Parts: sequence; structure tokens; C-alpha cells
Amino acid sequence: MSALAIDNIGLLVTNDPSLGSVRDAALVVVDGRVSAVERAGVSADERLDAGGGCVIPGFVDSHTHLVFAGDRGDEFAARMAGAPYAAGGILETVTSTREASTEQLRALANARRREALRAGITHLEIKSGYALDVAGERRLCELAGELTDDVTFLGAHVVAPEYAGRPDEYVELVCGEMLDACATAARWIDVFCERGAFDADQCRAVLSAGREAGLGLRVHANQLGLGPGVQLAVETGAASADHCSHLSDADVEALAGSDTVATLLPATDFSTRQPYPDARRLLDAGATVALATNCNPGSSYTTSMSFCIALAVRDTGMTADEALAAATLGGARALRRPDVGHLGVGARGDAVILAAPSYTHLVYRPGVPLVAATLLGGRVVWSDPDLE
Repeated sequence: MSALAIDNIGLLVTNDPSLGSVRDAALVVVDGRVSAVERAGVSADERLDAGGGCVIPGFVDSHTHLVFAGDRGDEFAARMAGAPYAAGGILETVTSTREASTEQLRALANARRREALRAGITHLEIKSGYALDVAGERRLCELAGELTDDVTFLGAHVVAPEYAGRPDEYVELVCGEMLDACATAARWIDVFCERGAFDADQCRAVLSAGREAGLGLRVHANQLGLGPGVQLAVETGAASADHCSHLSDADVEALAGSDTVATLLPATDFSTRQPYPDARRLLDAGATVALATNCNPGSSYTTSMSFCIALAVRDTGMTADEALAAATLGGARALRRPDVGHLGVGARGDAVILAAPSYTHLVYRPGVPLVAATLLGGRVVWSDPDLE
């Protein structure tokens, strides 16, 4: 067995309660898994010098829509000029995605995945939802499966244009033929529980069908206003309720008393000019919180988890420690993945070397590319040529 030591680490953040954060450390990875945390200077078959920088677990992005075609930059510019956000813009991306070839979609998704690796995202979830027909949704799930084993079937993103005015008929399609086509290519099912998308009864039907097909549950919840999404997520045992921008006291209490993770998407609120979620309220109540990018062409076209962390600290009431934990361990919990999001013994050797003495620089120096190297399973998959 070949051992790699990431050595000369000024500050190692493990997210492991028995290890905590360690100074002057070395992280030993054997066959893709963390084997030990040692003092700096440990001997190993291979050695990677962290240059005294900070090493953190790789970011776990538990909410993305990476497989799509088309550009909605004009829509974004209009919002910045004062136009309101509406979920209906999704249909523009549906048109572009349906028209794109499989090779075009693959190339676009691969480019975004490479961009995410440069940003330190080592594991991610990818949703379908930009085809809204049987063959197209299957195609998107299969393409997502080339990049991750956390694929989410999101046929219930919005009502397909062919079913305009007939949402219940479209839900029947999602729960039947479309789910049958996509279930073997996905691990999760998701639904957009929001005005302009699907109501509580329609969402419950989709989630129930998904569970019967063996899929885990996720919910887009409470993005544009108070609604039934969070309560539905908790009621059905969903792994996460995502957005959570508008929460009642009962919503917060429900999340705090459940295993459902509140996944916050602050880059979305930045892009749509919606209110930021109150992470402080959730954390103080005892809820588990994750941060994710929600990379998509309409409301959050970013793969920068560092940007999301900076927004979370400035605008949602999180500390830098809490935001880093939410972007790593929180994302892993939202995906129910014990193997990522931390650097304890036995974890996958997914790590990020920062060109900074502390992870607080992710907030302290917003917008500066601080990822010096990204490792998957102890293998360097990206490094900054300017820092080599």
C-alpha cells in the first residue's frame, strides 16, 4: 500500500470531534482513505508540501443543477436592474437543454465540474430537471451519473410546457413513466414545492412515488415565501429542505427536531435579491445546516463555495467556523454520506490545500482564489500553477 503524506500543514481542520483542528500537522492517506493525522515531518512513500498553509476537508456541494445548456445572463442583468425573480425562467433553459446534443451537454457539465474542482468542491450532488420529458430526464440523470453517484431526479422542477394548465396530469407523468425511466439512474428524488411550481399535495405524491421506487427524498422548500415545503420535508423524512429563506417558528422547530438538514443557498439570494435565510436562528435552535452553491443558469450561476461561505458569514449570521462546517460536513449530512466532509481516520482522502494560514481567509479575502490544490482520494486533481 502506498502512503501519501500532506505535510507541513500550518492548520489542519478535520471536522472530526476526536481530532479537532491540529497545528503543524501531516495528513496521511493510504489507498484513498485517511489513515492518520501526525505531526509535521512524518515519513511516507510520497510527500506533498502544504507550504505551511491551511488544509480543510473538500467542500461537499449538496445542491447543484450542473447539466444544462443555454445562458440566462440577460435575465440576471434585468434582475440587477430591478426586475423580480420568477421560477418560470426555468423553461428557457429547458428549451436550450432539449435542443443540445448529448456530447454538448457532456462537455458543458464536465467544464463546470472542472471549475468546481478548482474551487475545492470534491463531492457534489447533481439534479436533472431541465428536460421535463421522459427521454430527456433519463439523459440528464445518466450524464450526471458520469460525474457523481449522488444523482437526483428532478422531473418535478416545474410543469413541462406541453402540460401548461394541466399540472396534475404532469405530476402523473413524473410519478409514472418518467420515474420508471429515471429511478435506476438516480439515488434521490426532489420536488420544487413553491408557488409557480407544485403545491403540497402534488409534491407529496411525487415524494411518495420516489420512496416506493427506492429513492431518497429532497425538497426545494420555502424559497419565495412561507409555504408547506419545510413541513413536508420533515413529515416525509427527506434528507434535506433546500433554500429555507422564509421560515416560521414552526418550521424552525420542525427542522431542529428532525434529521432533515436545512440547506441554505445564499448565492441564490444574492442573485435573485431575495432575503437571506437566518442561519443563526436555525443553528441556535439545534438544526443541522448545510451550504451549497445551487449552481444553475438562472438564479445562481456559480461554482464558488468560498463565495457562499463569505455570504453566509456576512448575511446569514454564521461564524466562519460554522460556515466552513456547513460547506463540508453539513453537505455530507444532507447527502447522508459519512465518508466525506471530514478528515477523520477512514474518511475519503478529499482535501483542499489553501494558500492561506487559516480558513477564515475565505471570508477575510472574498473573491480571491485561495485554493492551492484539490485532492480526491489522496490524489491531486487540480493545483494552482502559480503556487507550484
